[in-house]
Amino acid sequence: MSDFTSGFWHWYIAIGTIVSIIGCGVLLWMQTIKRPPKGQQAELHGNVWDEDLAEYNNPLPNWWRWLFYITIVFSLVYLFLYPGLGTFGGKYGWSQAGQYEEEVKAANAAFGPLFAKYEKVDLPTLSKDKDALAIGQSLFLNECAACHGSDGGGAKGYPSLKDKDWLWGGDPDTIEKSIREGRSGVMPPMGEALGAAGVAEVADYVRSLSGLPHDATKAGAGKAKFAVCAACHGADGKGNVALGAPNLTDAIWLYGSSVETISETIRAGRNNLMPAQGERLGAAKVHLLAAYVYSLGGGLPPAPAAAPPSPPAATAGKS
Repeated sequence: MSDFTSGFWHWYIAIGTIVSIIGCGVLLWMQTIKRPPKGQQAELHGNVWDEDLAEYNNPLPNWWRWLFYITIVFSLVYLFLYPGLGTFGGKYGWSQAGQYEEEVKAANAAFGPLFAKYEKVDLPTLSKDKDALAIGQSLFLNECAACHGSDGGGAKGYPSLKDKDWLWGGDPDTIEKSIREGRSGVMPPMGEALGAAGVAEVADYVRSLSGLPHDATKAGAGKAKFAVCAACHGADGKGNVALGAPNLTDAIWLYGSSVETISETIRAGRNNLMPAQGERLGAAKVHLLAAYVYSLGGGLPPAPAAAPPSPPAATAGKS
């Protein structure tokens, strides 16, 4: 209903539906008035087979006809009570969205206390609780498996959650933040800035950083041109979790390590989006989901707490 951009479509659907139902009723009534008088045989339709097998224009049986009338009455009552006539919501005002919200509200009332209990437990501890992990796994399969795989192993363009390589960081707080707020990673296209030859040279240099086979001459030329990449990936190519820039010196590749794939990434760039789940799932479910992700084996220790600021040094002076 919300897709209607003009009042025309409301009337188009409503009038078309009502006219169709009335038309069915009129058609049935016309079949009724054409019934032959009692005791009189129906007229021959004009087709005869095997000399004595004739087709007559007999009307529908009454029980069948009245069954159709009942369905017409039922459809009119249904359209009065429930949505079906354009934007008219029906007497009950039912909608799929409303029913979903009621079911979510009922589920939250039933399971909210359980989720709230787990929400107070830190992630490393929660990641060892079998009951909590069972809930977290169910959430993961429903919300995350389509991209990261049912085992969290990832796929091309979707990072594995089981290794120690993290684009944005793998400590408990960062994992939870990634799920709650989502992430948007952008690798800008560098093809125009580097040119075709420069892209090929930087691609070989990037392969050399992780010990992959490469053309040494091209890699040497690409090292100087890598300066345009160092702002995000670092001068040593080890990445920057604050920017979501991946480490280029290990054997883990999000899209692949072939010369063609790396060249394509440099030339055309990449755009990755991890959708935010916080508003839809709520803090308690995000916490359980983060605990399950942490338990997959790639979670890092909690980040050290920041040291409290030291008191200002005493100074001598005049009052």
